[in-house]
Amino acid sequence: MPKSKRNKQVTLSKTKKKGRDHKEGIVNSIKDASEKYSSVYVFSFENMRNQKLKEFREQLKSSSRFFLGSNKVMQVALGRSPSDEIRPGLYKLSKLLRGDAGMVFTNLDKGEVERLFNEFEEYDFARTGTIATEKVDLKEGPLEQFTHEMEPFLRKQGMPVRLNKGVVELVSDYVVCEEGKPLSPEAARILRLLGIKMATFRLHLICRWSPEEFELYIDGPDDSDVEGS
Repeated sequence: MPKSKRNKQVTLSKTKKKGRDHKEGIVNSIKDASEKYSSVYVFSFENMRNQKLKEFREQLKSSSRFFLGSNKVMQVALGRSPSDEIRPGLYKLSKLLRGDAGMVFTNLDKGEVERLFNEFEEYDFARTGTIATEKVDLKEGPLEQFTHEMEPFLRKQGMPVRLNKGVVELVSDYVVCEEGKPLSPEAARILRLLGIKMATFRLHLICRWSPEEFELYIDGPDDSDVEGS
């Protein structure tokens, strides 16, 4: 039987932000999870919403464990090459931990994990810099959805408004945002006031590892290198 690599010492000298003890704790937790759970997935995310992710993690708490944070620390824990990986084939996952990504170790079967991730979708108000999914323009005239106290705030956001007999009125047509263009801070605030949600928090499976196989879900620039390594 091959010797377990789980207790192999690793260096964290290149990751220095949160303190050695904290990072070593994450590394050890990932090593423990690699033994406890039957499979592990790398996933990416867009428009992260921490509270929604917390709820999703809580839903899977009894069967799974999530890891998000420093990609470098997670890569060190998994191993970056066959020579330092903690289980055969896990180093391939470290090559795919890039950008907005995380891991989930789980005992759920493959079909259930795929269903849960594919169905996960949460709409929320967009933040500054988000690409607008539609054009929003307001026509000249009364804006009865706003109280008169809101008029100074709306004016500060660049909207051409005035009070007319206690009613907020737009004195000319106003484009809040254009489809396909990043939202300004002012546009993001106005869309929130209008109740228009343009951000969708999604999770995308990138790859799956189990002792029996390694599977890619999303093609990427280095996938041939990962498969061929």
